[in-house]
Amino acid sequence: MAGQAAPRARWTSLLHTDFAAVLVRPACTQSRHFALHYLDKAPQRKACGASDAASGTTATEISTSVAPRQGSSVDILSASVTGTLAPALWLGLVVPKRHARRAVTRSLLKRQMRRQVDQWSPRMPAGQWVVRLRAPFDVRTYPSAASAALQTAARVELDALFSRAFGS
Repeated sequence: MAGQAAPRARWTSLLHTDFAAVLVRPACTQSRHFALHYLDKAPQRKACGASDAASGTTATEISTSVAPRQGSSVDILSASVTGTLAPALWLGLVVPKRHARRAVTRSLLKRQMRRQVDQWSPRMPAGQWVVRLRAPFDVRTYPSAASAALQTAARVELDALFSRAFGS
């Protein structure tokens, strides 16, 4: 792929704190191994040093001084500088170790999840999306941690999941 520019992502990664709000919602659709969750609003990201309305406190660094206030997020800032709109999709991937013991398997599944989101992103409404592995793939059927058979099975199942969610 030398000489080719990577395609521009149409989504931004969710922060760890944003996952809970999305996963509380029931899955939009699910398959044997995967579930797709959706929340139709932007993440509630706080700038460093912003006051917490619930507690009335101000976030601080480990030192005793107050952290500097930041005007806006990096995504919005970079969008205003480049003249392009910030992505309206936020994506989170959940692949627990209890369902995919080896790191190579978790990486393979995450790549397949991102590939499907990239493919379906023009049809996906704006908001927060989480793709979650909800059950392990049978190790007797797929003994290799990163086999072509596992990759194909995950791709086919994810494609069916996204087809059900967004039409063919």
